[in-house]
Amino acid sequence: MPDKGKIFIIDDNEDVLFALNLMLEPHVESIRVSANPEKIIRFMEQYQPDVILLDMNFRRDASSGQEGFDWLQRILNADPQAVVIFMTAYADTEKAVRAVKAGAFDFIPKPWKKDKLLATLSAAMQLRTSRNETSILKNRMTALSAEPFEEFIGKSQAMQEIFDLIEKLAETDANILILGENGTGKDLAARAIWRHSPRSGEVFTAIDLGSIPETLFESELFGYEKGAFTDAKKEKPGRMEAASGGTLFLDEIANLAPSMQAKLLTAIEKKQIIRLGSNAPIPIDVRFICATNADIYQDVENGRFRSDLLYRINTIELHIPPLRERGTDVILLAEHFAHRFAQKYKKNVKGIAKDAQNKLLAYRFPGNVRELQHAVERAVILSNGDMLKACDFTLQTAQSRKHKTDELLHLETLENQAISKALERTGGNINKAAELLGITRFALYRKMKQ
Repeated sequence: MPDKGKIFIIDDNEDVLFALNLMLEPHVESIRVSANPEKIIRFMEQYQPDVILLDMNFRRDASSGQEGFDWLQRILNADPQAVVIFMTAYADTEKAVRAVKAGAFDFIPKPWKKDKLLATLSAAMQLRTSRNETSILKNRMTALSAEPFEEFIGKSQAMQEIFDLIEKLAETDANILILGENGTGKDLAARAIWRHSPRSGEVFTAIDLGSIPETLFESELFGYEKGAFTDAKKEKPGRMEAASGGTLFLDEIANLAPSMQAKLLTAIEKKQIIRLGSNAPIPIDVRFICATNADIYQDVENGRFRSDLLYRINTIELHIPPLRERGTDVILLAEHFAHRFAQKYKKNVKGIAKDAQNKLLAYRFPGNVRELQHAVERAVILSNGDMLKACDFTLQTAQSRKHKTDELLHLETLENQAISKALERTGGNINKAAELLGITRFALYRKMKQ
């Protein structure tokens, strides 16, 4: 049975058109018929059929099939992806071979057998679907080539230097460390590096190390064998093993606990991992891209991050500038987000008014691109016109930020006092202090760092 789709039938015999329409109607999405081949191209443009059933023999030459071959060529010139099935009452092997060589999908003799015709149509539909998907993929790849950095965009000198460096890294497989404030687009930079790398055809795996508790770190990154712990009902490969051959993006690398830093360093140095519950090493081939918003060199000096691990992950460093240092990139990004959210929320937003642009340029965006994105999304949702105005943007004033900071400092003071008392009461034992506070050891490390 053919998959649902649109069929266009051309035959100068009205009885054939009626019979085919009646037989195929229950099996397809819709059908159009024509007894005049001169209308083929217009029907193709307006109807956009998935499969064309084309008679080979029209009145001009009732048996040679040449007119059918002429129309096949015109159809393929109009749409090289067209799927055409020839029909003829004068079938022979030579014509069938010639038809396929000329670009037809298949050849159906008249009178047809219903099962054979339906099976041929089904295969033709599948081919058309496959060609459509391939075409979409090619269009995406073309768009990707035209905009190689996708949403990681900017025309400022600072960003152009970043793009230049990424392109210089295109032929290398070196480990990369991306530094920058929260919200600057470190994850987008990592994906841009991957897309320009020799491993672009392989998997890209991203892991937020700040969200993985220390107790789950080994099982998440290295995997485990069946029975390695209570809930290990079956073996599971870790993310490093799954990423082998490709690129592994470790975000918030500075949040990694010291004991886990040592295990990650060993995996990088030896290019192998050992699953929990096993002694057998598994070789891995991974390109590491790491990122952090912390002052990782200060962390090394303070003993919170291993210097040997740092030197393993920062063969090349990439510093992503904050939005306040990227000039009119603010407007470029705002227009990009406005277009995206206008489509998402079906709004008739065509641009950003001058007063709104001036407001955005005057603001420092402590939350960087992420804050800008949220501000534009709110503006698009609340806007009533076709241009975003200054009043559509809700940005934090210095006074509101100060009030929020004062509240935060008060909460931090209480939290710091609680941590100090817990450490004092447990004699500095991190595990016991964390238990006393009702948080994980990993969370306590993070709070102590903050």
